[in-house]
Amino acid sequence: MTDLSTATVALRPTGLVLDGREEALLCASLFYFRLPREVWEARLAQVRATGYRAIDVYLPWNFHETSPGVWDFEGRRDVGAFLDLAHEAGLLVIARPGPYICSEWDGGALPAWLALEEGLELRQAEPRFLAQVRGWFDRAIPILAERQWGRGGGVVAVQLENELDFFDTRDRTAYMTALRDMAVGHGIDVPLIACAGQGDLFGATGGVEGVAPAFNFYPDDRSAFIEPEVRRYADLVADRGLPLLITETNRSHATLRRLLCSGATLLAPYLQASGYDFGYTPSVGNWGDPGGFMTHDYDFGGYLSPVGESRAQAAEARVLAAVARTLGPALARATTTEAEGVHRVSVTTSSSPSRLVLDGGGTLTGVPNLTEEPGTGWITTALGELPIELAPRSCALVVQDLPLAGFGLPGVLQFANADLVGADQDGLQFASRVPSTVALAADGEIPVIVDLDAPATGEPKRHTVRAGSTAWEVVVLHPEDVPAPDGTAGVISPEPPEPEPLTAATRLDLETRTGETEAHELPPTSEQVGVYRGRTHYAASVAGLTELLVEGAGDIVDLALDGRAAGTFARFGATVRVPLRGAEAFAATVETWGHANFDDARLPGLAIGSPRGLGRVWSVVASEDVTALWTVDGGDQWAGDPAPLRTLGGWSSTRIGLPATYRRPLPVDGVSHYALHLDGLAAPCGVTVDGASRIVSPEDPWVHLAPGEGRELAVALPHWPGSIGAATLLRLEAVRAWEVEPQPDDAILALSRKDGAGESIALPLELDAGEEVWLDVAVPSGGRSLRFAGEQIRISAFTGGELLGRVWLDDPARPRFTGGDPGRLWVPGSWNTGTVRLLVRGTAGDRTPRLERVTAAPVPE
Repeated sequence: MTDLSTATVALRPTGLVLDGREEALLCASLFYFRLPREVWEARLAQVRATGYRAIDVYLPWNFHETSPGVWDFEGRRDVGAFLDLAHEAGLLVIARPGPYICSEWDGGALPAWLALEEGLELRQAEPRFLAQVRGWFDRAIPILAERQWGRGGGVVAVQLENELDFFDTRDRTAYMTALRDMAVGHGIDVPLIACAGQGDLFGATGGVEGVAPAFNFYPDDRSAFIEPEVRRYADLVADRGLPLLITETNRSHATLRRLLCSGATLLAPYLQASGYDFGYTPSVGNWGDPGGFMTHDYDFGGYLSPVGESRAQAAEARVLAAVARTLGPALARATTTEAEGVHRVSVTTSSSPSRLVLDGGGTLTGVPNLTEEPGTGWITTALGELPIELAPRSCALVVQDLPLAGFGLPGVLQFANADLVGADQDGLQFASRVPSTVALAADGEIPVIVDLDAPATGEPKRHTVRAGSTAWEVVVLHPEDVPAPDGTAGVISPEPPEPEPLTAATRLDLETRTGETEAHELPPTSEQVGVYRGRTHYAASVAGLTELLVEGAGDIVDLALDGRAAGTFARFGATVRVPLRGAEAFAATVETWGHANFDDARLPGLAIGSPRGLGRVWSVVASEDVTALWTVDGGDQWAGDPAPLRTLGGWSSTRIGLPATYRRPLPVDGVSHYALHLDGLAAPCGVTVDGASRIVSPEDPWVHLAPGEGRELAVALPHWPGSIGAATLLRLEAVRAWEVEPQPDDAILALSRKDGAGESIALPLELDAGEEVWLDVAVPSGGRSLRFAGEQIRISAFTGGELLGRVWLDDPARPRFTGGDPGRLWVPGSWNTGTVRLLVRGTAGDRTPRLERVTAAPVPE
């Protein structure tokens, strides 16, 4: 690959090279859209104080295009101002404008209305989508171009797309070429990169010239096999004359050390600086299991909490950053190899440790301890076998044979199993939590081996090491005492004070809806009525009907029959049967938690671009058991003709796991819609309807058949007795004549800002199922972390004219939450008006909806 460079930034085998300086870079994710503008400067300063030299920054398209053709780059959406502050803080920036970003953000930042345009295909080299992307890039990329390194800004690389190798883009080369040309056309001449989420270089980049692959690694921190995997990718890119750039990985610095020793020259652990998803911006996604809500508290345990509290990993950050600064270009130019001579390790360690051969002499070897217990290892050196004390969950960085002339010191550092965090003419500085050993040698003198005690916090160990006439001053610091790059002491936040209970509230006499509806023949999606974030209310007559089938509803569906709450579900678009029990009126409030940020075929609501709302609603007018009378085709596994006639899923138990296909015509009339339910489906199976194939999953074991479909149906799956319990065919008729009330987020915000009279109450508060009320709760001044307790209650919290976020308290209908604390919301000090307004809704279930208490803890800002 040709050298990707500007006059001042180059992408070379040693990494991102700025003004000719080669260095290994530590990079923290820090997102302006998850923080109030008032704390940007302070949070950037906190990152810089850890020694990290760079931040990576997503630019979410749908954060700036708030509705079709309406753009906002002001206030807390002023990304240019944020980038300027980052530059002033001395931080480099890797900018990530998408168009898709993932980031557990609503829709992965793809605007929800894109799916409404007929023929538009997301993340494809398709003219309609590329035209929409051009509209976004025309506004976002010039902001980045003006702030590139060498033009007065800190942007040193621009990432196009995000983990495209997870997505089924048909023509990756054409798609990535189009994105590259748009970026270059707007003057981007810093390196362009594209990250691979599962190691597929071509899948991420399309093999496009001028777009370099980067990698996102999320290993188990306890895995013994990280090093050989990472070395393989380092070799792959080295063959192309490129560095190993790790644009996302875990936050543990023990793991980061292992990646560094395995050849990475950019380490960007994802979300070292946490934040919040204000408003309706969290996503829904899978995160390993199908179906989950991202919390508003956006936190994966990085070194800064969502409210800016410094955690223990911040000290580890300062140590690793100091090691990288001390070794400087020698580290960036190093070559990686499998380490030899590491043995007799008393705890679980790497299956194949890595060693860096430093430019100019010396090596750096990573020796991990993957357990919670302290351990000891031995390493072969020119001085014989020397011990390495290993702290729990750590990775020792062992220096050997390092010439010291470049630091203004005599001799050679022959061995050190403490972290080398500083070296200059005044001596050597190390950091360690455990006892350590240092060996120094001067020309013509016998090497000296010194055993050093572990220092306590605030009590460094100082030694003068002599070898003949040569002396070195050696200081060993506790990791928490390693200073920031400017020399100031690192700070780990103290334990937070006890939260204050907030028991007094005012129950307001304010409407929670306007009641203004519009008529629709069939229930529209939320996006079709302009609700990209917010709620949509549906109502229809069901007089004379017995059962409904709801297909594709998302995200949170609160049902009511004849005005009484009838349950809540959040099934990510899976089909749901609703018995009517003689009711004549049906109503549903559908709240969007967020659009899918990933692309998962197991559930309809997890597909990228999938709409929200009530979906399709059908009356079930007939039901027929179709479990029997399926012919079985086992290929070469069975002996003859005619084919056996069995129940669906039934066949010889000697053929376990072998493929079988079950076929039969279904009793369809050619004019009605039908739904086939595969009850008890244990694993995904292939279903072919009149020659067209689809996959059906256990999470949504339904097949919808349009009029005329189903005369020939085949189900293919590995044979496993009992893998399908029964098959039922439902004949359907559409429920028509709907009254729909759109309630987008700005409409809810407008209601939250209204003044109104009310009565004073004391918590706890009990509500009826389906009841919804406004409460004002007084909050002490300053930044506050609010925590809510109760059951079968959903809460939206507003202050300072903004929706802080939402919580859903203890409810069997609640899905899994991921990403942070699902019961906590943050009131930034600059937004705190002294009152938080709550929209509280009770949900139907076995218990009485109850808001038990609200507490507020002060937070640093």
